[in-house]
Amino acid sequence: MTRISTLGPHGSDSCQAALSYETNVEVLLFNHIDDVLTCVERGESDYALIPVYNTREGEIKEYFRVMAELGQNFWVDNIVLPIHLSLGGINSQIRLHQIRFIYGRSSVVNQCEDYISRNMPQATRVSIYDVSAVVQEINSGNNGASVLIDTEEVIARHNLALIDRELAAHNRTRFALIGPTPRPQTGYDATSIITRPLADRVGLLVDTLNEFTRRGINIVDLRSKNDIETQKLQIYLEIEGHRNDPKLAEALSDIENKVIQEPRCLRILGSFPRVDMRIKKIKTFGFIGSGAMSRWFSEQLQSEGYQTLVTGRTSELRPEQMINEVDVVVICVPISATSETIKQYGGLLKDGQALIILAGESEKPLEKALETTSEGVEVMLVHNLWGPQVPTMKDKNVAVVKTRRSGSLCNEFESFLYKYGAEIYQDSAEKHDLMMGVSQKLPTIISVALAMTLSENEIAVNDIDSHSTLTSLYGILAMARVHNQNPRTYAEIMATSGDSTKIVDSFIANLTKVSRLAAQRSIEQLEELIAKNRNRIPVEFIRTKMHQAQAVDAVLSDIGFKGE
Repeated sequence: MTRISTLGPHGSDSCQAALSYETNVEVLLFNHIDDVLTCVERGESDYALIPVYNTREGEIKEYFRVMAELGQNFWVDNIVLPIHLSLGGINSQIRLHQIRFIYGRSSVVNQCEDYISRNMPQATRVSIYDVSAVVQEINSGNNGASVLIDTEEVIARHNLALIDRELAAHNRTRFALIGPTPRPQTGYDATSIITRPLADRVGLLVDTLNEFTRRGINIVDLRSKNDIETQKLQIYLEIEGHRNDPKLAEALSDIENKVIQEPRCLRILGSFPRVDMRIKKIKTFGFIGSGAMSRWFSEQLQSEGYQTLVTGRTSELRPEQMINEVDVVVICVPISATSETIKQYGGLLKDGQALIILAGESEKPLEKALETTSEGVEVMLVHNLWGPQVPTMKDKNVAVVKTRRSGSLCNEFESFLYKYGAEIYQDSAEKHDLMMGVSQKLPTIISVALAMTLSENEIAVNDIDSHSTLTSLYGILAMARVHNQNPRTYAEIMATSGDSTKIVDSFIANLTKVSRLAAQRSIEQLEELIAKNRNRIPVEFIRTKMHQAQAVDAVLSDIGFKGE
């Protein structure tokens, strides 16, 4: 039988959380957190269970101190419990404005702050540890104007009359399970760390956080306080990932050795299955399309705790079977096949599901999606402007095209993109396709035409290198990149339809005009064109993008790229 030490009395929220951990549990109850932890340290219980966070109260006050004093034990698991608090006393008919004293554990009273302020502002609040002693006092003598706030189970166990229920709505508490053995990886983990008191140093906190940010590691919780004795800063962090994850282990090593530069300045409190205090509506994503981008998104979603199913032309699980098993269907196929795939499978989705289209063209796919799916199916298009080779979506651009049927499931997927650092831009279908003409279709067509031109004129890339500035070399680098990746991807981009074709047609017409003026040596007219165009390119844009360009220049120069 598993023994868990926690805070009493019997029927308290901590007691109920302990009983919910396993079917066969012996609960040892104490009035003080220190006694709860001492019990597991002495081996008298297998685990200690302590409250660490409440949705209404926030951080439990003793939590920081307790975590810094775990000794040889580890944080190994979590329990999240809905908390239902009630009001009890001798007289169930008492009016709330007649109550003079409110008794309760400090955390319980804090959780009911709104209720107390609204209904019993005149009452004196009394924080207690021993519920049984207080109930005896309430029952003895003439204490009809005194009440107790606790769970309904505690009130009933002590034979108090029930005055009111559910004093605090949306009330949940997170409990930490403390044990002697570290928890192995589950694939959906978080790690809690705390620093020892640190000496002052400019940028210490920012530099610490950057070690996680640049690796795409999400920080779940951050708190800091001054050590009582030394008044030095102490930092607490909860980070997504297990302590044995290579990226996380590297970040912690760099923080200790390069940022803080103090040996053994970090204490890993433990790694445990990740807990999410938010309520997720989506459990499972299903992908139609088994290419690299589908697999990339599938892995990212799994790291966020979602289940994923990936189907394709050769998968054992067929798309029509998968659709019945998931909350959200994601279509991620070549651009030219997107509309036909939607036509084939869209009608199989049922009301309450969502269809998310990962594609670089929006007007026709969205039109087909709204046409083939029922009114109760959510629909949204997402165009991620990165490939499956990137380790993280942080700071990468993504265009989101919502429809009149984009609802809570679509919003949850958008929140997933936001959480992991994507730069989200809301587009209409028409604007999206027009802008893709500018940023993808036209540059790709130019790159292919440029490569053809170099070939026809027998110009070697080394000759271009020797006659270019680093800035003028960017176009050549873009051309080379296009031609050294999947040619099908770029062929699909060039063949997109919709408003993107306007951009290419307009460019060809203007290229012809500028080329003709250049051949005629019409310098004044060309100068006027450049001056006119300058009005469309504000100085602020140049400043921002030149910082990025200069950074690229510095990197290319530092690694000796020029001339290689």
